[in-house]
Amino acid sequence: MHTLLFYEPGHFHAALTLRNANPRVCDDVHLYARPGRDREKFLALVEAFNTRSEQPTRWRVHVHEGGDPLASLIEERRGDVAVLAGRNDSKLAAIARLHAAGFNVLADKPWLVSGDALPFLEQATSGPPLAMDIMTERHEVLACLRKRLVASPAIFGEFIRGGEQPAIEIASIHHLFKTVNDRPLERPAWYYDVAVQGDGLTDIQSHLADQAQWMVTGDAVNDIDADVARLGARRWCTSVPIDLFRDSTGEDAYPEALAPYIDDGVLELPCNGEIDYTLDGVRVRQRAEWGQREPPGTGDRHPATIRGTRATLHVRHGPETDFVGELDVEPVAGADVEQALRSAVRDWQDAFPGLDVVPVDDGFRFVIPDALRTSHESHFAMVLENFLDYVDAGTWPAWLSPGIRMRYTLLARAQALALR
Repeated sequence: MHTLLFYEPGHFHAALTLRNANPRVCDDVHLYARPGRDREKFLALVEAFNTRSEQPTRWRVHVHEGGDPLASLIEERRGDVAVLAGRNDSKLAAIARLHAAGFNVLADKPWLVSGDALPFLEQATSGPPLAMDIMTERHEVLACLRKRLVASPAIFGEFIRGGEQPAIEIASIHHLFKTVNDRPLERPAWYYDVAVQGDGLTDIQSHLADQAQWMVTGDAVNDIDADVARLGARRWCTSVPIDLFRDSTGEDAYPEALAPYIDDGVLELPCNGEIDYTLDGVRVRQRAEWGQREPPGTGDRHPATIRGTRATLHVRHGPETDFVGELDVEPVAGADVEQALRSAVRDWQDAFPGLDVVPVDDGFRFVIPDALRTSHESHFAMVLENFLDYVDAGTWPAWLSPGIRMRYTLLARAQALALR
């Protein structure tokens, strides 16, 4: 049985790994964090899981205080798995230190906020033990179906190459004020400091880079210098007026650390970014975008267009779909994919029970049962389960660590290029 050690859990993603009980995880978990709002919010969310009416958990959180929580965690060694989700400016150095001390590490994205942390990347991912980032999108049903489709020559063909349009256009659209677990999300004030949290080229982009790797290279071992070319990047700001900052953090004023980003009394947050590159010869354009306040009934959005020689895949996720993600297959002119598509849906029933496909104006649309549409919050427990599978087996896929190194190196290079 594994015992989890939480180090400075400043982001709610840390507690989400405890959203569900896990028979392989001891109910006693240990928290190493300095006193403050970050620690209290972690404890409150875990308590909410323990006291909910349906399937309550039974976590017993032991709080350990000291001048240097990371040193205490390592010295006391009360468990075998360290979980990190919080400030990102020192995260990769902490991962490397924990890895060197023999702990398995499950750490939320991003692992870095700039290229300054890259010297720690090789050390942190040279296993064993295992260090893995939390890539929740791999558990989202639309992403899973999209991955299977691009691997089907009879349906998708191959990625288009050349031409004016990218083969992969993926986006992630979020809002600074949003609801999580049916409650307004309160962010720490440092979340708005891109030197701590990361900017539009290093934060959400980690998920998008992982999705591109997953689709294009699959289980191949990646190397950024061999596989990535034609890199371009840009970033831009979302305005955060003081009322939005107050509502999302509970703080009455911008902290002094944000002074460099204040323009005419308003915080201009460089949280948006676009990266354009080729991966193994396939052109990718990935875009992270943040709005101010999440409109009711919307949530995070992940539209995508994936272009193949036989079909184009469209993930539509906006007003036209009532903000429910839909996946369409649009055959290219002259390509008949219907028989192959229906055959694939039959073959996939064990993994996706009840899945169907129906004709629409420009091709075909997947009919996805509600039972297959799991929430973002539920994916963290799924990632933990996969992580423990690797730890228990004593080995993990050959692509995993090189893939982590490639995506964070890619993001650091893209940021450096945009800021030149």
